[in-house]
Amino acid sequence: MPARRPRCLFAALALLGVLALSACGSSHSKVTTGTYAGESGASAPYLDVGPLTYQIQLSRQLNPFDTEDSAYLQGLPPAARKLQAGQEWFGIFLQVYNHGSRARLAASAPTVTIFDTQGNLYVPQPLPLSNPYAYRGGLVPANGRLPELDTVAANGPTQAALLLYKIQTLTLDNRPLKVRVVDPTDASATASAELDV
Repeated sequence: MPARRPRCLFAALALLGVLALSACGSSHSKVTTGTYAGESGASAPYLDVGPLTYQIQLSRQLNPFDTEDSAYLQGLPPAARKLQAGQEWFGIFLQVYNHGSRARLAASAPTVTIFDTQGNLYVPQPLPLSNPYAYRGGLVPANGRLPELDTVAANGPTQAALLLYKIQTLTLDNRPLKVRVVDPTDASATASAELDV
């Protein structure tokens, strides 16, 4: 009897390990809603919107006095850089994938919005053409991605293009914040996910 107990205990622990791993899910699972979990997109959902797949690599508050973060704000005119009392910068770093055999149109920046539990809605700030991190939408090549490889954004710390928002600091009390992406060719095709903030 005593020899059987360790084998049963080992089998039970192995089963628990398998169940725990299966509960983690796959970062490549196709979803239209989800919860972002983990920096650098390790467990972020891939959101199917129309024929394209969008992934939030990272979302966070930005500090304009930080060396890395100040680069994300480059090119903004002084008036646009100014924050009102109770506002702060917030960034979403996005990748878009086209697994199809022809180029497809990605969501434009203004159609990637943030909203909180109180219904406050935020649209990204326009970024100048001189900003190499800016997400601009546009055509995604067949079997390609945005940002395209060998660009500043793709080679940057997040390997993604930036959507920049001015949000009310109080919005952070109304979490979870969510992002919504709308297909530019079919407004009824949308997807949303919670942000890791």
